[in-house]
Amino acid sequence: MLDFALIYGHFDCIPRKEDQSLPEPLDKKQHFTVLGAGVVGLCCAVSLQRDGYKVTLIDRADPGTGTSFGNAGLIQIDAVVPIATPGILRNVPRMLLDPAGPLVVRWRYLHRIAPWLARFALAARPDSVERISVALASLLDRSNEAWLTLVEAAGAQDVWRQSGELHVYRKKAAWDAAQPMHELRRRRGSVLEDLTVDEMRQLEPALSPDLYRGAFTSNANSITHPLHLSQKLFELFRRNGGDFVKEDVIRVESGPTGEPETLVTNAGKHPIDALVIAAGAFSKKFAKAMGVSVPLDTERGYHLWLPDPGVEMRRPIVVGDHRFGIVPMTGGLRLVGTAEFAGLDLPPYWERADILAKLAAPFVPGLNLEGAERWMGYRPSLPDSLPVIGRAPGRENVYLAFGHGHLGLTMGAVTGQLIADLAAGRTPDIDLAPFRAERF
Repeated sequence: MLDFALIYGHFDCIPRKEDQSLPEPLDKKQHFTVLGAGVVGLCCAVSLQRDGYKVTLIDRADPGTGTSFGNAGLIQIDAVVPIATPGILRNVPRMLLDPAGPLVVRWRYLHRIAPWLARFALAARPDSVERISVALASLLDRSNEAWLTLVEAAGAQDVWRQSGELHVYRKKAAWDAAQPMHELRRRRGSVLEDLTVDEMRQLEPALSPDLYRGAFTSNANSITHPLHLSQKLFELFRRNGGDFVKEDVIRVESGPTGEPETLVTNAGKHPIDALVIAAGAFSKKFAKAMGVSVPLDTERGYHLWLPDPGVEMRRPIVVGDHRFGIVPMTGGLRLVGTAEFAGLDLPPYWERADILAKLAAPFVPGLNLEGAERWMGYRPSLPDSLPVIGRAPGRENVYLAFGHGHLGLTMGAVTGQLIADLAAGRTPDIDLAPFRAERF
């Protein structure tokens, strides 16, 4: 389930703990290795470089071509509603039976995901939802400013757009069901303008007149194409002297003190000083090697790319009835959304991508499906919808930056800043306790 209600605003923040202590900053001569070249890893790498560190980036794929490639390109700074909300467990039978639903659990994976779902249920309690919402807001409130800093440094202004964002609902029941989430966002400071059908179609003439209501945020940001942003960040990384190693990391080996000493890859061994684990949904085994056990799993997401959509769209559209996005990008239109619990190993269920075209048709008539391309990626998800950001417990030179779920693009820049703060011995201006690995 994609959280797409993206209304910019000023959010309540978690007070910073005044007695929070940090170790001494690392020697500037120390060499950082960032494991994972998705958008979070790239942001960590360039943020560390800004503090003067030498950085090596390592991944089995080219930068930005994994899960970061296929997202909706949205900077969701008001996505303060966790995935688990009260009543979610009542929907589990439907998740198992409805292949077209926004959130699906595959029967073949149910036994594997069951412990994760138990923690998911705990996170869905009303008091937990409110607490998680405030924690999310503490990061999201800084995400836009953090991104603008990196966009300027990378010369990526051409891929950044202030497009506004339109949320549309076709059925009254869907609109009514969304109101508690809208109210939660408003409690965090979001500004959401309710619209009539005529008002929505003035903003987006391609929309069907057969809708019920909508909501709009005029100052939302989005990316013209996620891969292009990653490429700009990688160019900045290389200009700053960064090294990229395209190899498949098999394991992390520790030295006598327990600190990381060697990365073993499919091509050999690489000595390391300090390590940032930012490998998305693949981070779990590397974190475990460093003594960190977290219930990381993946919500597999799908998109359908339309190179010649046959309609002109001006801005991202969020379909509230089915919780997916219709997003114009450079070179085409992306239908993106859905979440599927099926792990890292089961084959893609391509009907999850195909169904997006059928779901979009009543909202945007006339879509041309000729040449449509399907894609599937792995969102790194934790049951409480909060990422892991910080030092690995008991390790001085291991940093964790993964588990961002649907918000990897949104939180990438602020996560990079926080990792750089910790490395340099600076006290972050937010409390990182809600994001510590040992919370589980």
